[in-house]
Order: sequence, then structure tokens, then C-alpha cells
Amino acid sequence: MEIEWGMVLNQYLRAIGWSVAASVGFAFGIGIALKVFDWLSTDIDEWEEIKKGNMGVSLIFVSLIVMVGLLVFKVI
Repeated sequence: MEIEWGMVLNQYLRAIGWSVAASVGFAFGIGIALKVFDWLSTDIDEWEEIKKGNMGVSLIFVSLIVMVGLLVFKVI
């Protein structure tokens, strides 16, 4: 059985391309989601609360990041 190195290289390049696309999409998605969340919650400074050790705000941010990650994963 002979290995087609051109096809193997093509598959590797496609996998790397999709990995780059997913990482860029995830980065933009998380950035946009966090910015929109900041705009919608004007009564509280989330970053200051996280610095103070407020675990509730931290968990909200973590869940937001995970959900956006799952959405980006499903789209890509």
C-alpha cells in the first residue's frame, strides 16, 4: 500500500486551516459577547467585582465564554 503524500499534506493543511478559522472565530465571538454583556449591565462593574473575588460574576462570565465557545464550535 502506497501513501499519497500529496493527499496527506492536503489533509494536514485543511485541518490547520480549520483550526485557525475556529480560533479566530472563537476570539472574536468571546470579545463581542463580553463587550455586549458589559453594555447591557450598566449598573455593575463586572471586572472590578471579579478583582474583589465575587464568584457569582466570575461564574456568569465563565458560562458566557463556554456558551459562545459551544456556538462557535457548532457553526464551524
